[in-house]
Amino acid sequence: MKKLLYILLSAILAAATACHHRSAASLGDFDISLYAPAYSSGFEIFGAEGMKSTILKTYAPWQGAEGEETQLFIARNGEQAPADFPGQVLDGDARRIVCMSSTYIAMLDALGEPQRVVGVSGIDYISNPYVASHKEQIGDVGYDGNMNYERLLSLSPDIVLLFGVSGASAMEPKLRELGIPYAYMGEYLEQSPLGKAEWLVAVAEIAGMRERGEEVFREIPLRYDSLKTLAAKAERKPVVMLNTPYGDSWLMAPPSSYVARLIADAGGQYVYTQDTGNQSRPIDTEEAYRLAEMSDCWINVGSAASLKELAEIVPKFMDTRPVREGRVYNNNRRTNPSGGNDYWESGVIHPDLILQDLIRIFHPELTDAEPTYYRKLN
Repeated sequence: MKKLLYILLSAILAAATACHHRSAASLGDFDISLYAPAYSSGFEIFGAEGMKSTILKTYAPWQGAEGEETQLFIARNGEQAPADFPGQVLDGDARRIVCMSSTYIAMLDALGEPQRVVGVSGIDYISNPYVASHKEQIGDVGYDGNMNYERLLSLSPDIVLLFGVSGASAMEPKLRELGIPYAYMGEYLEQSPLGKAEWLVAVAEIAGMRERGEEVFREIPLRYDSLKTLAAKAERKPVVMLNTPYGDSWLMAPPSSYVARLIADAGGQYVYTQDTGNQSRPIDTEEAYRLAEMSDCWINVGSAASLKELAEIVPKFMDTRPVREGRVYNNNRRTNPSGGNDYWESGVIHPDLILQDLIRIFHPELTDAEPTYYRKLN
């Protein structure tokens, strides 16, 4: 009897050990696409037959990174990353997350999991209500070029969600040294409003709740497309001017850009028609004045919250047509006391609400919905 009991216990122990240290599949086995985005071009999620672990691939993760990709292996069920895996490894679903952009906080909030945020960059500029009410518990780790790594390490993060601008993040070497996994998020590079929002599925995968992420995202295109159909009923398309000067130049987004697509989908016509690829182009003051005078509306006017403040920025433009006709609007309706603008935070995952605001501006006869991100300057 004792011998039988010993054999059974040995078998159970061996099975448990095998389960905890399951042999890794080869990298080539992770060829099953578990989520191929409908709108985003920047990520995809892969799995392998019989495995719970997944690989999140990020494509062209920063500006000028065409052909580059980064990978995150999310190890589940005691499975190990393939020996030839070239990326970062996250041990299980992330429950303690450091967000280097407030956009990722908005995504976690949309998933109903803002409490997973343990660290942020620039906490005073963040609009999220959960973060604002838990500043004592959430660590501010600083910025890419001025990081407080001691503070970061004290937070015991499972992962850092970061981004690159014109190259890889300067945080990479130190994070590798500290043994803290990281993942690149590239939502800011997407030209499609829905493509930006779809990155919440990538964040959901990292948090181990992809099905919830797909469920949340699924409703966004439905609302967006319904509003786009509404805007298409308008009889005319108002011409729309953008921005205020940055230094000595006035940067105009290309016609294929995120904001130009929002204008078009809201039933407007972007005043700037020169194709500059995916890069904004600087124009001089004379050309900017000409474009403003051609326009019916003027939106996204820097930090201005009133026409008086706009006059301080561009005094020579106060006699242009949009100003004369009282059709100047800015996307800073939800700005916190430190200057953080929720348009760039929660607006990324609510393109439908931004579209609704723009339809109300361009075609007030089609909707009387209360604005979320935009306000008229008086």
